[in-house]
Amino acid sequence: MSLCFEPIRPEFGARVSEVNLNLGMSEPVFAELRRALDQYSVLVFADQPMDDEKQIAFSRWWGPLEPTKGVNPANGTFFARQSNLDIATSTIIPPSDRRMDYQRGNYQWHADSTFKPVPSLCSILTAREVPAAGGNTEFVSTRAAYEALTADERRELDPLTVVHDFSVSRARVGFKFTPEEAALHPPVWHPLVQTNPVTGRRSLLIGAHAASIVDWPAEKGAALLADLLEKATRPALIYSHHWQVGDVVIWDNRSVLHRATAYDAGRHRRLMQRTTIGNPAVLETLVYRQIAAHRSA
Repeated sequence: MSLCFEPIRPEFGARVSEVNLNLGMSEPVFAELRRALDQYSVLVFADQPMDDEKQIAFSRWWGPLEPTKGVNPANGTFFARQSNLDIATSTIIPPSDRRMDYQRGNYQWHADSTFKPVPSLCSILTAREVPAAGGNTEFVSTRAAYEALTADERRELDPLTVVHDFSVSRARVGFKFTPEEAALHPPVWHPLVQTNPVTGRRSLLIGAHAASIVDWPAEKGAALLADLLEKATRPALIYSHHWQVGDVVIWDNRSVLHRATAYDAGRHRRLMQRTTIGNPAVLETLVYRQIAAHRSA
């Protein structure tokens, strides 16, 4: 039976049915899902409860998994744990704990791992425990944002390179890395405009990690990035996913931004497990070779 894709918004997103991710994957089913990710950017699956082992197995179909390092409590694994629960005791972490200060960075619009040298292809998030209210994940399309630009605006943006800096993005919410933590993620450069090699459609790599424009004055670059982010994240453009236990959501980090929404983290439990799939092949493209040459010049 063919998979069923129900569009969520005209610009992006689809609910997927007629598939059971826990029964294992086949080449034809995965090929259909892979095409759908290029088309819809966000794929939502209901009632697909996964444990860590099943999530890893499913994630490997999409490409190489990123290991997590640094402040995230799942450091040293393939998971980025999004939770207010202590990883050792499963008790609620006090809201004043530094770990929760770090988690609040996820309330900003961002694409995963743009602060890393190897860009991310996509992320897979599974809902293990969800709060009674709040704790949604919201999405917007940076592909739609690019396609809404004028021809002159596109010509200005197409050649630009952006500095992505994890320390800058966490500082926006008042979190400060130690020198040792900051050294794990030095600033990196990525093209502002991303091109999907399958569809040819373009999108913007913006969000909280985007700190400045290479070769532009700092204030001018920050103003451009803020303006693009504001236009891309207008309320009318947002899809807000209300999680149920067992939900699985996959999103394309090249063409959407996302953010978590607040919940009563002092009272309600929330445990989400994220795997992130790297996209090392993009480093061999002409645009990344040009960036490498620019950096070494």
